[in-house]
Amino acid sequence: MSYCTQCGHPVRQRIPDGDNLPRGVCDACGHIHYENPKLVLGCIAEWEGRILLCRRAIEPRAGLWTLPAGFMENAESTQAAAERETLEEATARVRTEQLFALVDVPHISQVHLFYRGRLVDGQHQPGEESLETALFLEAEIPWETLAFRSVRFCLERYLADRRLGRFGLHHTVLPPL
Repeated sequence: MSYCTQCGHPVRQRIPDGDNLPRGVCDACGHIHYENPKLVLGCIAEWEGRILLCRRAIEPRAGLWTLPAGFMENAESTQAAAERETLEEATARVRTEQLFALVDVPHISQVHLFYRGRLVDGQHQPGEESLETALFLEAEIPWETLAFRSVRFCLERYLADRRLGRFGLHHTVLPPL
């Protein structure tokens, strides 16, 4: 950030009084510009034992498969964000159930949250950010062409829990590659 969003004056990086991390601080008005992690919300949407995946039309990782997910908007609940992202990426209506996975990705300042869900009517098709959508049985999941490690973590835990017949809440921290 180069200029203050409050007054337009230049911002400089420094540790504000009472803080311990460098922040963008406006010397003119004193406003401190905090940059916090982004929340990515997604859904493991199931229909008749199959899991909905989307093949990405956008970077990063265009052409690879992922769960429907994306950035949470302001004034939105995490559950609503997961449902909205499923609708945007796969034009699929989903009824979310419980929070299933929390994945910390500190090296890119993100937190990924995935809900379990059920497709309302089994319908899906690519949204603007997807090349295609498909429902996969466990044996059909394209493991070698998954876009993100958080999606792999989530799918592996989901399938293991489904085999056990009970779902928990799973957490991991992904280090840089």
